[in-house]
Amino acid sequence: MPATVRQAAERFGDQPAFSDRFDVPEGELWSTITWAETWALTQQVAAALIDLGVETGDPVAIMATNRTAHTLADYGAMTAAAVPMSIYDTLAQDQVAFIAAEARPVVVVLEDHDRYQRWERALTEVDSIRHVVMLGDADRVEDPRAMTWDDFLAHGRDTSGVEARTAGITPDLPATFLYTSGTTGNPKGVVLTHHNVMFEAVSTLDNAGLVGPQRSISYLPLAHIAERILATYSPPFLGSHVHAIPDPAGLLGALGEVHPTAFFGVPRVWEKIRTGISAKLAEDPDPANQELVRDAMAAGLAWTRAHEHGNAMTPEIETAYARADEAILGFLRLLLGLDQVTWAASAAAPMPLEVATFMGGLGLRVYDVYGMTETTGAFTSNGPDHFRLGTVGVPNPGIEVRLADDGEILTRGPVNTPGYHLQDDATRALIDEDGWLHTGDIGVVDDDGFYSVVDRKKELIITSAGKNIAPSNIENLLKESPLIGHAMALGDDRSYVVAILTLDGEIAPLVAARMGIEFTDLAALSQEPQIRAMAQATVDAANERLSRPEQVKAWELLADEWTAESEELTPTLKLKRRVVRTKYADVVDALYA
Repeated sequence: MPATVRQAAERFGDQPAFSDRFDVPEGELWSTITWAETWALTQQVAAALIDLGVETGDPVAIMATNRTAHTLADYGAMTAAAVPMSIYDTLAQDQVAFIAAEARPVVVVLEDHDRYQRWERALTEVDSIRHVVMLGDADRVEDPRAMTWDDFLAHGRDTSGVEARTAGITPDLPATFLYTSGTTGNPKGVVLTHHNVMFEAVSTLDNAGLVGPQRSISYLPLAHIAERILATYSPPFLGSHVHAIPDPAGLLGALGEVHPTAFFGVPRVWEKIRTGISAKLAEDPDPANQELVRDAMAAGLAWTRAHEHGNAMTPEIETAYARADEAILGFLRLLLGLDQVTWAASAAAPMPLEVATFMGGLGLRVYDVYGMTETTGAFTSNGPDHFRLGTVGVPNPGIEVRLADDGEILTRGPVNTPGYHLQDDATRALIDEDGWLHTGDIGVVDDDGFYSVVDRKKELIITSAGKNIAPSNIENLLKESPLIGHAMALGDDRSYVVAILTLDGEIAPLVAARMGIEFTDLAALSQEPQIRAMAQATVDAANERLSRPEQVKAWELLADEWTAESEELTPTLKLKRRVVRTKYADVVDALYA
């Protein structure tokens, strides 16, 4: 990987590479470094690590927001032949201590005093940690091992020893350890080699059809494999410009500033975009305008579907789309900051078909891809040359994919992890003797080779009558209502399915205002008869599209909003089902009472 950064500096020298919101020059929106500066700073970080005693293969832990210094620490550690490992900053002290005790990092790079506190137990108990680099709040840390970022860089003024260290990197040397967020027990460290990440980066760009420098926004945690591929490993190949924001809540504002050419969103992000624009469109009382938007989006969806595998574009569809785009669709994409996007994608969880078709109506083909940390990201994908709505695409070149007898998706290829760090039993459970990696997902494949993910194998509901039910199918239908923020279906070993729902924190107050209901908080709103009647209507509408065993027989609308901070969601906004089941056990019991 370090060679790609060096080559980017040679090819794209003065072109922008990374921007963030830290130390922004007066009158500017971003602080930016070029590719030449990126390589110079990368060597300086590597030299500093070498000067501080970091050896080949030593882990360097990073807990920080998305920012240029985070990426430089990552690039520098790889260049020093060390192993950078970005850690989710939502992990508790005990989880951080477990990771540190297993991985035994030599240097830890921390964002601020809050992150330092999450590391306090690990810093006390793990004797491998010799240096702590503080990107901020160094004055609040009383630790003889602590230094500022500038003091750290001062150790790297002499870069003469970096080239020799980098020359010792082999393809099978770990490029990173990525620890899972630990939703089902202690975190596991996924080992990804330089060969893994290089193969994935190249195949991702090829499948996406991306050439030349791109503009993108980095907002998901850099401990997440999709963000690492898109914001760390792929940019040097094209000389792309990455804009990092420290808080995903600032995404919509950043879209309006950056107007990215490539944009990746987890399904929840696309759901929020759909909900927001639907709410704005619903506010227009003019029937003529509403009809204009409906007709335009119908033309947009027809145009999107014409790009699907097996379909054909016609002059009539092209003409209708061009008119719709000029009339309103282009303006709607401009409002979202997505007017210059040539590649849009989704992953991390199955993309609800209704959301994908809504985006298609705007003239946005959102390419659903599928993978996991253990496969270095995507191993099946949709793209410009292979696209079918409602699927996660076809196997990437060089990758084998098949279904086991029970429907589990298996894969084999050069992106598969060699295993979990120091967890041999877990590795044997993941990869069988023939090299097939067991994803834990149930899938189907159509006659053209397009795969679809049904649900997690362990999350399938098996009712007391023996019926196998995919909860995500039910949940996606419930979330079609803009009022509903999150939904979770339950029914394992029970005679029928129930659901617990939450309100959307942004849309619910708007709905309440239109109904003349005074908004105080979501807790009060969840008990309003009119709001509960709307929730019942949502459940009824979903049940009409579900088989009898899948239908929701009882539900509850919670007073809480689920977030990563409140622990019901992962950092990438996926449901932590075990946490929800435990936290709301009394609610579930009441639904079955």
